[in-house]
Amino acid sequence: MDGPPTHIHPPKVEAFDLVERTNTDPKGFVRPVDHYRVEPWGLYMARPADHRQFHYLESWLLPDLGLRASIFHYHPYHARDQDHYVDIGTFTRGDTLWTSEDHYLDLVVRTGRDTELLDVDELLVANQQGILDDVTSRRAVHTAVRAIDGIAAHGHDLDAWLASVGMPITWR
Repeated sequence: MDGPPTHIHPPKVEAFDLVERTNTDPKGFVRPVDHYRVEPWGLYMARPADHRQFHYLESWLLPDLGLRASIFHYHPYHARDQDHYVDIGTFTRGDTLWTSEDHYLDLVVRTGRDTELLDVDELLVANQQGILDDVTSRRAVHTAVRAIDGIAAHGHDLDAWLASVGMPITWR
């Protein structure tokens, strides 16, 4: 990228309907979900994807940490060097409906190797343009730093870090 973006989209919002077994993406597309699992620390979702780069998506929404950890099952011709993709945001529990609001920052975890922070420029521009307030922007940075520290302290192993804080996640 040649420089920071000049226009930023509003935070992406998603809905996770446990009764209808659907996931409504930020563009309003409603997709069927194969599996939801609610745990005291979060919500697991697994669903097919009709995306040109990946065919299946698994995610854990972890409200207390302000994280959504995902595994994208890429088509072989779009494979990426990443094990987990982590969104920073606000994730809200509900009895039958959970919601998420993405706060621009993302982490790419390559287990055993490194954790990379992405999209700082987007967060800064969103804050500068008043799309994301100062409190929310600062919280996003603190959330990302805390996650990077925890993941790095566990050998860049997201699952090990989450287990160490009482959130033992599993994937399909």
